[in-house]
Amino acid sequence: MEKIQIILLSLLLTSLILISPTLGALKQGFTTDLIHRDSPLSPLYNPSLDKWERVRKSIQRSFSRVSRYSLTSSVSLNDVVSEVKPARGEYLMEVYLGTPPVKQLGIVDTGSDLIWTQCQPCTECLKQKLPIFNPRRSTTYKVQSCESKACQALDPNQASCSTRDTCEYTYTYGDQSHTHGDVAAETLTFKSRTRGNSSSFPKISFGCGTDNSGTFSEEGSGLIGLGGGPLSLVSQLGSSIVGKFSYCLIPLAVDGNFTSKIKFGTTGEVSGRGVVSTPLVQKSPETFYFLTLEGISVGNERIPFASSKRSPLSTNNYGSEEGNIIIDSGTTLTLLPEGTYSQLSNSVKRVIRGTPVLDPSETLDLCYKASRSLKLPNLTAHFTGADVLLTPDNTFINVSEDVVCFAFVAAQDISIFGNVAQANYLVGYDLEEGTVSFKPTDCTEGQ
Repeated sequence: MEKIQIILLSLLLTSLILISPTLGALKQGFTTDLIHRDSPLSPLYNPSLDKWERVRKSIQRSFSRVSRYSLTSSVSLNDVVSEVKPARGEYLMEVYLGTPPVKQLGIVDTGSDLIWTQCQPCTECLKQKLPIFNPRRSTTYKVQSCESKACQALDPNQASCSTRDTCEYTYTYGDQSHTHGDVAAETLTFKSRTRGNSSSFPKISFGCGTDNSGTFSEEGSGLIGLGGGPLSLVSQLGSSIVGKFSYCLIPLAVDGNFTSKIKFGTTGEVSGRGVVSTPLVQKSPETFYFLTLEGISVGNERIPFASSKRSPLSTNNYGSEEGNIIIDSGTTLTLLPEGTYSQLSNSVKRVIRGTPVLDPSETLDLCYKASRSLKLPNLTAHFTGADVLLTPDNTFINVSEDVVCFAFVAAQDISIFGNVAQANYLVGYDLEEGTVSFKPTDCTEGQ
């Protein structure tokens, strides 16, 4: 009897040793690719456009995205999330939905919450190149009830209850595109293009859209919300990723088949030498990630951040001292209040010894003739508790072979810290601690 107990104990210890690395791997989290929409690896890549045309279109999308944050007298705070214009984000993520897993491609959006994709049977579906998800072929698909947490998390204007007592959603976008369907739960799987491993998460709530119309791109399948609201991917993964995710964005100027990376869980924790952290400010709407920008320095001259008094958002605390800027991976440019931008651009002009020229697309207003002799200054963004050095790669964009332009613009309604400014930084979000961290990193090295 004692021998049997010893054998059983030995088998148990052996199994624990074998299992423990797997458990550790789950706690560490996972890494997947962020594919820039203009990368040759992206299905949205248009080979008929030259490099400079793609840059100009990326800049134009920044202005398109501003409307999704901007409020007017006819738009309530509850409608802000649904004002995002479709297929205007800069990065794509592959996900696999259901059991067996079916590949889907979504626009990644840190300024949106709901995850949704087109589903069969279609009342009206948009043309897409990937197969439309058929929930009837998945063994793990389940429609959510009207009493479910997911249904309750939707804004009342976006949720309805069917005659079957199941939850339905409706999102209408700024250009009158829309998506409508069931709120359901399904298994979501992520695969790394470079590492070959995968991670699956059951019972993720999403919108299964059977009635979709408008200007969505046929290369994509839907949208992956990474915002701060309860229905976003980040919020739903919750404790399994301990409230942490990070990304490392490759600069626009880098050519080649590089992909940016996004990490979830403790593997996405940003630590070590050179890390600076600033508090996340909790404000409404909770979808957006608000930081406090105290000022920007050009050399020894520091320009204080001054909120625009003309902003209609000031009554909703967008323009207040705390939480005065949104950090957004989907906006190319950095947008500042007119007064702050005017002082900053004048300061930048004073230190640059170069030949001023016009932007060929007449979009950006501070441009120079690109040459080897052109010396562009470093800037420093002073967030609360965190000084972030911005090199010329973070502050200027080549818009043509011989023209380089300042990647900051004035905006009346909203301030956004865009993705050019974030390039070559490992940017980490810790939602449990309520911080965003920045670490200088070469993002081409495949974090």
